[in-house]
Amino acid sequence: MTALTIAGGRIIDPANAVDAQQDLHLRDGRVLAVGPAPAGFQAETRIDAHGRWILPGLIDLCARPVPDLPRELRAAAAGGVTSLCVPPEVGPCIDTPAVAERLLEQARRAGSTWVHPVGALTRALAGEQLAELAALQDAGCVAVSPGADTIADSRTLRQALAYAASHDLLVMLSPRDPWLHRHGCAHEGATSTRLGLPAIPGIAESIGLARDLALVELTGVRAHFCRISSALSLPLLQQARARGLPVTANVAVHHLHLCDTDLAAFDTLCRVDPPLRGAADRDALREAIGQGTIEAVCSDHHPLGADAKRMPFPQAASGMAGLETLLPLTLAAVWEGRMSLERAIAGLTIGPAQILGLPLGTLTAGAAADLCIVDPEQRWTPDATTLVSSGHNTPFLGRSLRGRVTHTLLGGRIVHRLDAPPRDAP
Repeated sequence: MTALTIAGGRIIDPANAVDAQQDLHLRDGRVLAVGPAPAGFQAETRIDAHGRWILPGLIDLCARPVPDLPRELRAAAAGGVTSLCVPPEVGPCIDTPAVAERLLEQARRAGSTWVHPVGALTRALAGEQLAELAALQDAGCVAVSPGADTIADSRTLRQALAYAASHDLLVMLSPRDPWLHRHGCAHEGATSTRLGLPAIPGIAESIGLARDLALVELTGVRAHFCRISSALSLPLLQQARARGLPVTANVAVHHLHLCDTDLAAFDTLCRVDPPLRGAADRDALREAIGQGTIEAVCSDHHPLGADAKRMPFPQAASGMAGLETLLPLTLAAVWEGRMSLERAIAGLTIGPAQILGLPLGTLTAGAAADLCIVDPEQRWTPDATTLVSSGHNTPFLGRSLRGRVTHTLLGGRIVHRLDAPPRDAP
């Protein structure tokens, strides 16, 4: 395979507390060395990265690469994402080994981003009979999940968590009280009252989280809580960790920037699940990343056609495209002084890698050469001409963002290179 040197870039690798301008040398799909080239090493390809950052490949814990898998995986590469988790509700439901294996094979053929299936906790995600959890694990599923909803029957959920624990399977949960969450489409507050929208209170999440944490403590399962949106949930996570429970959490990047006031014009591009909360929730989530209460930031990527959003707000489909804006929006919180650069990059690399228990998210010698090169000063505007994804359903369309991926490497292969400005050296 190609021997490659990335010269003169600022390597930021939170896993090893590295933040320094150094060369990076790759060979046979792996990181060979950081700093001076080893004796006898000769690079066949050289990338000039002066003025740029070299980061471990980003790891996205929740992205739906549909309906066009190859195109959405190219969008992931354009966003610097080298590994992404696909939730079980992405059709067809990932509730059998055959479905998981087919997804992995399709991703392998696409060749631009690693895909990690998340298997269904119950058959057809119906919340009744357990899926073949051990077989899903053997087929390559990195975790199991009840999907975007929860299992209302606590007895069934307890049995599922206990079975997953017996196989040391990570369970990804979306905490919510189904009765408080059901039929709502906006955060319960002044905005939903003024607009007359069916509301979802913040306690819908924290009540669900409290139940799930009690079952985690009872069963001993490793649990990851997806897309935390409410400040009310944060003390519960902190208390659980203080009791030694094996729990982690992530936040969707749009919850770090948007809040319920952005719905003021019934903007269906801002309809997401869980809903955009209040400004105080948004600020608390940013602080939680800085403190380590939340370990990871995900895109929650869900590309939708225009018609899905051209509906009255309560009937519009939930979801926001976000693979290509994941990094610049996370960095925006850094530029605003809301979190450190190290914490932000950790939340996109080593944080999710440790949650999944995979040897990713680092540029340690011997690690897989999955990485991205970023121009932190380049400003760009997401629009139909700059986005690779088919999904343009994002309120950040047309906004100027700072920070753009210029190269993405997967196993030492260049799978994305921004056409301009060309800075590769022979």
